[in-house]
Amino acid sequence: MTVSVILKTLNEEARIGATIESVLAALDGIGGEVIVADGGSRDRTLAIAARYPVQVVQLEPGIRPSCGIGPQLGFQYSREPLICLMDGDMLLDPAFLPEALAYLSTNPRTAGVTGHVEEMNDTSLEYVRRGRRVSPENRIGTIDRMNGGGLYRRQAIEQAGYLSDRNLHGYEEFDLGLRLRARGWSLYRLDRRFVRHFGHPLNAYTLLLRRWKSGYLRGIGELLRAALGKPQGRQLVEELPELKLWAIVYLWLVVMIVLPLALPSFVLGLAVNAALTAVIVGAMSLRQRSLSLGLYAVVAWLFHAAALPLGFFQPRTAPEVWIESRIVSDGS
Repeated sequence: MTVSVILKTLNEEARIGATIESVLAALDGIGGEVIVADGGSRDRTLAIAARYPVQVVQLEPGIRPSCGIGPQLGFQYSREPLICLMDGDMLLDPAFLPEALAYLSTNPRTAGVTGHVEEMNDTSLEYVRRGRRVSPENRIGTIDRMNGGGLYRRQAIEQAGYLSDRNLHGYEEFDLGLRLRARGWSLYRLDRRFVRHFGHPLNAYTLLLRRWKSGYLRGIGELLRAALGKPQGRQLVEELPELKLWAIVYLWLVVMIVLPLALPSFVLGLAVNAALTAVIVGAMSLRQRSLSLGLYAVVAWLFHAAALPLGFFQPRTAPEVWIESRIVSDGS
């Protein structure tokens, strides 16, 4: 079966050419189309992409980009029975699609198949930490989501309603996984590489601040709001380990506020708080085998915990509504 490859982009001029070339090479002998779904790039991303035989579409200026809107933007222009979702800073492994197609052909109730996302950025603490932990990014076999993208059946996506919730600034893959699994579909990760991912060449704390400003960190709150009152709501609470972590973080913050007021001395309370914080950072550093990674993990917790309620109370737009956009290049 032929494939629609959707490339999500936002200011990817440094990598988009190589990304498109890797996809076109992988589609040779398979057939399909490439759609560059752009969130409003202000660099040369569109000009570079338009040089290739691919369709380039972009959000209208009044529509704000998000992690969830990019995949859905590309999906609404796609035509093929299979959908391969990637970022504009990834290189597709040339052997992935044949193996993924073979797996889907012999497993008719599998909605999507992916492989490993090999992180090429070894300078940012965020990507180093991601590569070390046991997470949805590196588990093999049956999985609950396909973080980083992969190959999906259009039939399954249409049954789930839409590819990606435009309201989500994060966790859009988990949301899709919930909706697919609620309808009896499964997801699978092959023990092989899917893509190489180059990521943002930014200091981890700079990236954290950028994600706060862009709304990315609000994703888990938006995910909770999206599942509120839906059949998958209970499953979300049971399966998402981050919720338990944020509950612990909130408890820690409450303790930090109460201690200086509850103890005989305010200064003593502050000292206990400092000691408690040092113990938490130390424990994370031992787990990560790095003081810098341990400190970054704790700081990231606090940012995520602060962003969760902001995302939960964010107004929503119906996710299946057509996304206002324009065709920059039709690929001819």
